[in-house]
Amino acid sequence: MPRIDPIASQNISPDLQVAFDKHVHDYSARITNMKATLGHSMLAFTVYMQWYPLYEKVKQIIGERPACLFAWSVSTSSNCPLCSTFFRKIIIDKGEKPEELALSDYESKLLDFGSSIALHKGCIANHIYNELAQYHNEEEMVVLIAFAGQMIATNVFNNVIETEIDPYLTSYLPAKFNL
Repeated sequence: MPRIDPIASQNISPDLQVAFDKHVHDYSARITNMKATLGHSMLAFTVYMQWYPLYEKVKQIIGERPACLFAWSVSTSSNCPLCSTFFRKIIIDKGEKPEELALSDYESKLLDFGSSIALHKGCIANHIYNELAQYHNEEEMVVLIAFAGQMIATNVFNNVIETEIDPYLTSYLPAKFNL
């Protein structure tokens, strides 16, 4: 049971409806339980939806599969059932098993980096940072770090609110999060 329910459709202001419609159109996305909960504050919704352009930039830098795996590693290490399941669905729908991923050396370093950021609240060992930094310039590292932070913020929001898993995700829920 969520601590704050998603905003009820009768309470959506015209401005929020415009923001929801624009988000759905711009990103071919749905208004999920998390987004509808953020809808209680237009500012919070606007800030958190900046995740999308940042994720697009991450995909440009490292590719679609590594970007998804990076977000999944951060979410799993943040112990966020909702976000972990969201990315788990993408992995499975692309034909892979999250428990049996074949990773390149780069992808292993990327996932270690993301997991370490989440597990150690950003205080990561130099070797973890340096192993990934050898592949990226400073701007790219800033984008990857900022995205990990945005992902953690999303994880924290969902964990605190205890956002209910959206019905389209329930069959992808990993055993460790069986709610």
